[in-house]
Amino acid sequence: MTIVEKRENKTVDERRALGREARKAAPRASHGSWTPAPDRPDPLTLLRAEDDDRMADLVPIRWGRMSTSPFAFYRGSAVLMAADLAPLPRTDLTVQLCGDAHLSNFGLYGSPERELLFDVNDFDETLPGPFEWDIKRLAASFVLASRNNGFGEDVARETALAAVRSYREHMTAYAEMHELDVWYSHIVADDLLGMVRGAAKAKAARKGVGKAGLKFAEKTFAKARSRDSLQAAGKLTEVVDGTRRIVEQPPLVMHLAELNENEATAGLFAQYKATLEDDRRELLERYKVVDIARKVVGVGSVGTRCIIVLLLGRDMDDPLFLQVKEAGPSVLEPYLGRSKFVHGGHRVVAGQRLTQAASDIFLGWMTGKPAGRHFYWRQLRDMKGSIEVELLRAPGLEILATLCGWTLARGHARSGHRVAIASYLGVSDRFDQGVADFAQTYADQAEKDYGALLKAIKRGKIPVETGV
Repeated sequence: MTIVEKRENKTVDERRALGREARKAAPRASHGSWTPAPDRPDPLTLLRAEDDDRMADLVPIRWGRMSTSPFAFYRGSAVLMAADLAPLPRTDLTVQLCGDAHLSNFGLYGSPERELLFDVNDFDETLPGPFEWDIKRLAASFVLASRNNGFGEDVARETALAAVRSYREHMTAYAEMHELDVWYSHIVADDLLGMVRGAAKAKAARKGVGKAGLKFAEKTFAKARSRDSLQAAGKLTEVVDGTRRIVEQPPLVMHLAELNENEATAGLFAQYKATLEDDRRELLERYKVVDIARKVVGVGSVGTRCIIVLLLGRDMDDPLFLQVKEAGPSVLEPYLGRSKFVHGGHRVVAGQRLTQAASDIFLGWMTGKPAGRHFYWRQLRDMKGSIEVELLRAPGLEILATLCGWTLARGHARSGHRVAIASYLGVSDRFDQGVADFAQTYADQAEKDYGALLKAIKRGKIPVETGV
């Protein structure tokens, strides 16, 4: 039985005791250990098995994107890390995991109240599980990003430590808060600006934060605020015969015949609308679907079915772009058990709503084509923005690590037992140091696996399309 199930009717002291008890099964220092299991599956075999259910013409693009760097490879290999985490000692402190908590899956988006929030923004692999799995994936991603940016190993370790330290300290704070205060907690763009300003005043400013870092952050936020359906329409559409149509950009954006069968499309759209709240369904009734196309996105998602839907409201200058993404089983399910949600899209939407401070008003799901496949819907662009990690200097990367650790703690505090987790973590840095050790060693493994990919590509064993 998980901590989430046990927490009913427990006093605060009893919850703290559960956290301390969890140290017996998984001592905090044990998280630093990583060696490949003797029966570790071949990484490329495990990754290539995912290709079997993907759109064949897009598979070479997926491998091309993963082949650009060890960090890109890591972004696309959540299934591999899930298999590697499964044999390790684990706590029984369950939260709603992101399931793929690398740093590029954190970013900016607009709340329904039009605040610019910072939060986790990808939930394709979400599932309940041990809280430390998300932290380990996050910490290792910062080691790889640091190395990718040409920083030394001391910087790589410090960024990983910053993420874990921030998680622990914020979880401690959330453990002392009332339930509603935790639920209403959110991280806005101004919180990040405040962190940058603070760093600019410190000695670290001489090493790369300062005024340049502040301008970089302000520019990033301004760009995010401008990204909406109208901006997307300007880039992705053209006016044909008096109405807007999505512009073909093969192979990344393409019209497919099966997507534009009017009767079938109307039925699927109605099915999706039925999963929305009444007021949001009423809002969507004011729009009309005018065009549909396939759109390739991301790294790990390439090859799964992803569609964009253009709708128009009062006139041609009132567009709404929705994105429809395929939702198969989470990569965590072979190791943590099947989701309680029969529908994969429902799993994603429920996990996102539980974890995020505020979620897209158009989140919903449906079963579509090919027959029986699960999908979820969301806005294509809703003030969405990401940090350009490759442009960050070491202090900026450390600020981002601190912010991501805070974000992860907030989401876990909403969905899991924050008092027990805080008690498990304690006040020392024993857990922080252990996860940082793991992050560096696992990053080494990711680089080895990336090297194996490059060899396979060179030998012609894996088809690759680069630059797409």
